[in-house]
Amino acid sequence: MARLHLRDFDIRKTYLDMEEQTQLVEVLRPILKSAPLFRPVTPSGKEMSVRMTSAGALGWVTDKAGYRYQPEHPKGAIWPAIPDKILDIWRDLASPDREPDCCLINYYGEGARMGLHQDKDEADFSWPVLSISLGDDALFRIGNQTRGGKTESIWLNSGDVVIMGGPARLTYHGVDRIRFGSSKLLPKGGRINLTLRVAA
Repeated sequence: MARLHLRDFDIRKTYLDMEEQTQLVEVLRPILKSAPLFRPVTPSGKEMSVRMTSAGALGWVTDKAGYRYQPEHPKGAIWPAIPDKILDIWRDLASPDREPDCCLINYYGEGARMGLHQDKDEADFSWPVLSISLGDDALFRIGNQTRGGKTESIWLNSGDVVIMGGPARLTYHGVDRIRFGSSKLLPKGGRINLTLRVAA
C-alpha cells in the first residue's frame, strides 16, 4: 500500500485488495435495497449527476429546502446501519473511539461528476471525512480552503482511501470525471464512493 500526501490529503493507494473490495460491494447490496439510490436536487433546483443514499444514524440530503443531515431517507424509512466491514476502515484510519454518524454512498455512472465543494454541514470539523473508492477510476481534484486558485488532480482507483482531516478538512475538492468501464468490480460499471462522517 502506497501512502501519498497531496495538499494535506492523506491518500492510501490500494488500501483495500480485490477481495476486500468485493466484500464491501456485497455488504452494500442490502443497504441499496432498503434505502434505494436517488438523484438529489440542489437548493437552486439543479439535479446532480450522481445518485446517492446513506447508511447510519443520519444521512446527507439536498433538495430545495437546503443541504442537511436527517434521520430518514427521502421516502421516509430510517437509514440502515453502517456495516462493520465499513466501520472497521474508519476504526483503523480515523478513530477507534468515535464512530461516524453517516456513510454517504454516491454512485457515479457514465458522465457523472462532482463539482468543487467543501464538506461543511457537519457540527464538528475536528473529525475527518474518510472517503473509500470502489469501481471505476475517478479524477479527483483538490483546491484550496477558499474558492479559486490553483488546483491539483490525482486519479483515484478502486480500493483507494482518502482521509480529509486537519488542514485538509475544509479544502474544496471534487471529481471531474470517471473512466467508465475501467474496473470490473461493479458488473454494470461506474464508481461507488463511500464517505464516512461525524455529522452531529
